[in-house]
Amino acid sequence: RGWEVGWLKFSVQANIFPADFPASHAMPSGVALVQGSNDWAPVVWQKSVPKTGSKASKSASEVNAARRVGQAVETEKKFGGGGNSSVSMTSTAKKLDENGEIFRHATVSHEFKQALQQARLAKKVSQAALATAINEKSSVINEYESGKAIPKGDIINKLNRALGVRLPKAK
Repeated sequence: RGWEVGWLKFSVQANIFPADFPASHAMPSGVALVQGSNDWAPVVWQKSVPKTGSKASKSASEVNAARRVGQAVETEKKFGGGGNSSVSMTSTAKKLDENGEIFRHATVSHEFKQALQQARLAKKVSQAALATAINEKSSVINEYESGKAIPKGDIINKLNRALGVRLPKAK
């Protein structure tokens, strides 16, 4: 025994109706929906035809066949077509190579890193303690003392205030 409601299908394994239950009130067995009352219609998507009117062929064999017949064939190569940025980067890299100059970020000077280290040691403060005093990571202090850091004015001002000295220009 089974019945369907909408898209749900229920089935009964055992007779759960009492013996005195009238047969006219029993649930229908089989398909409860009337055939042909399906409101769903199939939807078919089709690719639209190009609006230009002429079919553009992309394969080399079709272009060569059109040339043999004598038809006018227009071909153009798009610069950087497909959006790959490596094509435009080649010209930038070539310009940099032709220039011959070495481009590097300005780092702190030797005088600055020596003065920072001497001021920190004079106060008897570790790199970690100085870093927490100026609300920076200890790796920032390490980079400044090793000469690898790119100088930032706000960090240099914090170092000046925390150490109570005037550090030389970072250059």
